Amino acid sequence: MSEERFGEFVLVRRHEQRHVAELALDRPKAMNAVSTEMARSIADACAALGEDRSVRVVVVTSTHERAFCVGADLKERNSFNDAELVRQRPVARGAYTGVLELPVPTIAAVHGFALGGGFELALACDVIVADMTAVVGLPEVSVGVIPGGGGTQLLPRRVGAARAAELIFTARRVDAGEARELGLVDQVVEAGRDREEALALGARIAGNSPVGLRAAKRALRLGHGLDLRAGLEVEDAAWRSVAFSGDRAEGVAAFNEKRKPEWPGE
Repeated sequence: MSEERFGEFVLVRRHEQRHVAELALDRPKAMNAVSTEMARSIADACAALGEDRSVRVVVVTSTHERAFCVGADLKERNSFNDAELVRQRPVARGAYTGVLELPVPTIAAVHGFALGGGFELALACDVIVADMTAVVGLPEVSVGVIPGGGGTQLLPRRVGAARAAELIFTARRVDAGEARELGLVDQVVEAGRDREEALALGARIAGNSPVGLRAAKRALRLGHGLDLRAGLEVEDAAWRSVAFSGDRAEGVAAFNEKRKPEWPGE
């Protein structure tokens, strides 16, 4: 395993043998509240991971024992004048879109508080694994703003428009059990096992074709919300991008030879 730090508050661990990269939020003194500096580091880390062809899965974790991420750094925000807030906005957006636009499957490992922008970072991932201590929510309207890291768009895609409206309008916090029932998270595991289980899931996913994984994610993301005919065209384009790849040839050969594939990744 290798480690690389992006700024002061983001640590990337590459689990090379499993082709899994871990993007760890590492601002424990502030429960991973996302400051301008931290947002920039998340975006930079995502850009590097997106270009690394050896990475097949990214798992977003936290080094804080009691929180995944409590959202935007409101102490920093309170010091901004209007012009500073406007200038900071694209930097903040870059963190959320950085995670959202990663070309490989992504998993959030959530424990403790995942609120506001913290929950939006999780929502930007493809799968959310939470432990029993998790508390999630989008409380932005309670402080006079709205979810601005993708929450108003990503949450209804998970749970439907009416449920998302209720959760956003009430600003309420949801514990792990109810979050699983509502579809806010995908798996609930024993306390303290979110990272372990997310990394294990990541390793299982990473055993598949890297070309296939990227194409499948692209089809899922681009096809969402389209009518069926348009969605099937998106799928067909993704299929064509893998049909004549080295991974496809290796996958078919390995299946027929009853052996584990050695993916060329191209």
